[in-house]
Amino acid sequence: MKSTLTLLLLLGGIPFISNLQQPQQKTINEQLIEDYQNQRYNDAVSLLKTNYPEPITDIKILSSMAYASQMAGMLPDAEKYYQRMYDLDSSNYHVLFNLGSLNIRKGNDEKAKGYFQKFLQKDSTNFVVYKNLADISLNEGDGKTTTKYLEKANKLRPTDADVASELSGFYSEAKRFSDAETVLDIAIDADKENVYLLQSFVKLNYAEYKFNEVTEYGEKLFQLGDNATFVRNKVGEAYFYTGKFECGIETLMAIQPAMQTEVSYYYIAECYKALKNQSKAIEYFDKAIEAGLSPNIDSYYSEIGDSYTKLNMDHKALASYQKALQFDEKPMTYYLMADIYDTNLKNKQGALKYYRKFLASNPSGKQGKYIAYAKSRIETLSH
Repeated sequence: MKSTLTLLLLLGGIPFISNLQQPQQKTINEQLIEDYQNQRYNDAVSLLKTNYPEPITDIKILSSMAYASQMAGMLPDAEKYYQRMYDLDSSNYHVLFNLGSLNIRKGNDEKAKGYFQKFLQKDSTNFVVYKNLADISLNEGDGKTTTKYLEKANKLRPTDADVASELSGFYSEAKRFSDAETVLDIAIDADKENVYLLQSFVKLNYAEYKFNEVTEYGEKLFQLGDNATFVRNKVGEAYFYTGKFECGIETLMAIQPAMQTEVSYYYIAECYKALKNQSKAIEYFDKAIEAGLSPNIDSYYSEIGDSYTKLNMDHKALASYQKALQFDEKPMTYYLMADIYDTNLKNKQGALKYYRKFLASNPSGKQGKYIAYAKSRIETLSH
């Protein structure tokens, strides 16, 4: 088992009670160390509360209680202890960091931002604070401020892969390609097999139309076992643009069927077309069309048709129902068209045509109740 001194060194920032020369204090600290080592944070909280009843004004004891409560997941209690520490000593700006971090965990971004911004007034060199503020700004949809905080974090720790990847993405969106490359070059030099950085290079080079580089970094990712769909899409497209059509097909076909999209099918089709395999090209163009259409599109046109009917715009309603039938021949669409021809337009031929189509489409379930009426109308209109 680690010695007390070794464990204290390892735990570093974990607060303990002072005056270790006193036997009782030493026993409490030894028990705290054991509880922390075994992650018994609830026991640590109970130990502290038992031995240090309220009111507590000693900042070191409050610090221990705040830490133990935080680690035990008792965030409201931890926040109260940290706030009491700050009320007693507002020069202790490190408490602001803990208050900010607690509120991040609670999802209170606005409060966390306030604490972190106060912290920066005392210490403008904290990487984690800038990273947290960047995340908060991103959640708020403030890209400009996000970029500003990411730049400060990147300056403090240029080899951090997460920050470099995020910052390069914002630079790329702003067409600041040179800045994005500089950020990524420094980070990748420190970690040449970092998947997130390599993915960022793929995105950046694709945005710059550097398709040979896209395939180069993409193949590195594949060798590392990365199979992200967006990477395969961009690499497959890059192979198409560089004339390597078979590689494009192979790359895009490796995407899981559930993850295939209109775009991936389109580029597979284009690759087949470039290879003069027209039957395969047609097959995948058809797949692209199917993938690009909502499965509910017929319902949307039917709803439009119903709205036109209620506005007494019968011909527009019929046109919308015809559109719906192009995507799915549902029995009720035929019935609604028949009803317009029959009731509103007094068009016997149109009504007969669509009542018969309704019956021929084998209506079932709730639609069955319309069968008898359709049959009776056909009989009436046929004489």
